[in-house]
Amino acid sequence: MASDRRPSSSETRSLLEEAPPSYHSTDDVDVTSSPTEDTPPLNKFSRADINWILAGLWSSVLLGAFDGTVVATLLTPIGSHFDSSNQASYIGTSYLLSVCCFTPLYGRLADILGRKGAMLLALSLFGSGTIFCGLATSMRALIVARAVAGMGGGGSVYAFIASIAVSDLIPLKQRGLYQGMANILYGLGAGLGGPLGGWVNDMFGWLGPLLIFSFTVVATKVNIKLPFEVQNQSIADKLHRIDIIGSLTLVGTVGCLLLGFSLKTSEELPWSHPLISGLFFASVISCVLFIWVEKYWAPYPVMPLRLMTQRTPLAVSISNLLTSMSAFSMIYNIPLYFSAVRLDSAAKSGLHLLPHSVAISTGSVLAGWIMRRTGKLYTLTLVSSLLTIIASLLVTFWDENSSALHLWLDLIPQGFGMASFITSTLIAMIAGVYKEDMAVATGITYLFRTTGQVLGVSLSGAILQGVLLQKLRERIQGPGSSEASEDRWYSIRTTSVIPTLEPFLQRAAMDSYADALRAVFIWQVAINFLGFLACLPIQENVLP
Repeated sequence: MASDRRPSSSETRSLLEEAPPSYHSTDDVDVTSSPTEDTPPLNKFSRADINWILAGLWSSVLLGAFDGTVVATLLTPIGSHFDSSNQASYIGTSYLLSVCCFTPLYGRLADILGRKGAMLLALSLFGSGTIFCGLATSMRALIVARAVAGMGGGGSVYAFIASIAVSDLIPLKQRGLYQGMANILYGLGAGLGGPLGGWVNDMFGWLGPLLIFSFTVVATKVNIKLPFEVQNQSIADKLHRIDIIGSLTLVGTVGCLLLGFSLKTSEELPWSHPLISGLFFASVISCVLFIWVEKYWAPYPVMPLRLMTQRTPLAVSISNLLTSMSAFSMIYNIPLYFSAVRLDSAAKSGLHLLPHSVAISTGSVLAGWIMRRTGKLYTLTLVSSLLTIIASLLVTFWDENSSALHLWLDLIPQGFGMASFITSTLIAMIAGVYKEDMAVATGITYLFRTTGQVLGVSLSGAILQGVLLQKLRERIQGPGSSEASEDRWYSIRTTSVIPTLEPFLQRAAMDSYADALRAVFIWQVAINFLGFLACLPIQENVLP
C-alpha cells in the first residue's frame, strides 16, 4: 500500500529556510523562504532564541494537557458544588466544541497575523476564559467561560500553532523528534492533572503562572517573519484573505453536529426529538453551503477541498478522527471504571492514568527518533495503530478478578500507540502537501482530531448511559425493588452515591457499570480497527 515517492528537496527542509541548518556546527540559524542564495534571510535565530521560542510554545502544551485532565477529574465535584450534576458534562463538551470549531481558523490566521499574532490571540482567549472560570458563580457561567477558553485552546494549548512554528524552524526529518519532545510535556501535564485533579480547588492558581510565562515568551521571542509579499499587504488585503463565510459555515457544520450528539447523551433526548433532529439538519445544510463556498466562492479557503481529495491527507484525517474517538473515550471512561466499579477515590482513579501519560511521552519521542533514524513512517504508523487495538482488547477483559498489575499496565499500549500515531501521521500530512498548504493542512489534521475527541466522549457516553439503565432495570428486581423507582435508578447513575447505598443496590450498581463500560470498551476496539484500516492508504514519503 505504501509507495516510495521521494519528496522534493523543499519538502525536506523547514518551511521558511533555504538550506537545512547545521544544529551541531553553527551558533546561528538562518531561516528564509527565498529560493535564491543572494536574497537575505527573513529570520536569523541564535540557538538560545530557538530554545526560548520552543519553551514558550511548548509551555502551552503542558498547560493544555494539565487543564484537560484536571477538568475531566473534577466534573463530579464541580457539579455537586453548583447543585447541577446533570450539567457537569457540559463543562468538558463546551470546551471541546469551541476547540473543534475554532482550530481550523487558526491555520489561516497564522498565515495572516503571523505566528506570534495568532498565538497571542489564542493565549489571550484561553487566559480570559480561565479567569472567568475562577469568577463563575453558576454552572451556566462556568460552561460559557469554558467555551471562551476553548476558542483560544484551539490554537494554543492544543499545540496547533506551535506545530506550525516548529515546522518553520526545524527540517522535516527532525520534526517528529521535536513533536515527541512536545508530547513529553503533554504527558507530564496529563499525568499531573489526573492525580492532582482530586484535590485542586483553584484552577487559575495553578495555570496562571504558566500562562503568563508562555504569553511573555511568545510576545518577546516568537518573531518569525512571513514572506515579504504577505508582510507588506495592507490590512484590507489581509482581511480579504480571511474566509469569513467558509469559517462560519464550517463552525455551523461541526458545531451543530457535535452539539446534537452531546445533547443526545447528556440530556438523554430521543433521536427523533425536534432539537436533536433540527441540529443534525442544520449541520447538513451548513455542510452543503461550506462545500459550495470553498469550491466556488472563497479565494483563500479555510479548508481547500483539493487537499481532501488527495490520498494521504484524506487517510490521515479519517484515521485521526477514529483513533481520537477511541483515545478520548478511554481517557474519560477509565477513571469512571475505577470510581464506579472499584469504588476508588477521585484522586486514586485519576492516578491510574499516570502510566498512560508516561507512555504518551515515551511513544512520541521514540516515534520521532525512529523517523529521524530511518527516514520512514509507514510501518511505524501501522504498528502504532495496532497497539491501540491491543490496549482496547485488554481492558475489555477487566473484571473483579483482574490483578492490580493488569489494571495499571494495560493502558500503556494505548498511550504509547496513540502518541506515536499522531506524531507519525502529522509528519505524513506535512510531507504530503506543498509548503504553502502546510499551515492549513495542519489545521485540517487538528480539526479531525478534536472532532474525534468530542465524538468519542459523546458517543461513548450515549452507549454507557443506554446500557447502564438497561442493566439497572434488569438487576434491581425482587425484594426491595419497590424502593428502586425510576428516580432511584437515575440517582444511582451518580457515582458519588454508590458507596452510600445498601449492599444489594451497591452491588447492582457496580455490576451494571461494569457491563456498561465493557460495552464501551468493545466499541473502542471496533473504532480502533476502523482507524487501522483508514491509515493503510497513507503514502510513504521518505524523509532523507
